[in-house]
Amino acid sequence: MIFARVGDGRPYPDHGLTTPKQWAQVAPRQVRLDALVTTKRTLDLTLLLSEESTFYGDLFAHVVAWRGELYLEDGLHRALRTALQQRNILHARVLDVSS
Repeated sequence: MIFARVGDGRPYPDHGLTTPKQWAQVAPRQVRLDALVTTKRTLDLTLLLSEESTFYGDLFAHVVAWRGELYLEDGLHRALRTALQQRNILHARVLDVSS
């Protein structure tokens, strides 16, 4: 299993970060793929296969920590590319909204 669970939607409250500039304030760290719960069930393969998929966006995936779980909010294509390269660690910005 690549991920802890495949989810459908965001069960956590709105955190208010919507722009790359806002997410850039969250320092990246390493996260194990098998600790992540996805918030999307499907992926557009053009994002996965595109060499320019991170050119206009953040280089790091966006993860939300809530109630003891790590939810992959943005960057499913990065996580799957990491898994296809037989790596189990993803660099992500992790926002803790548990409070």
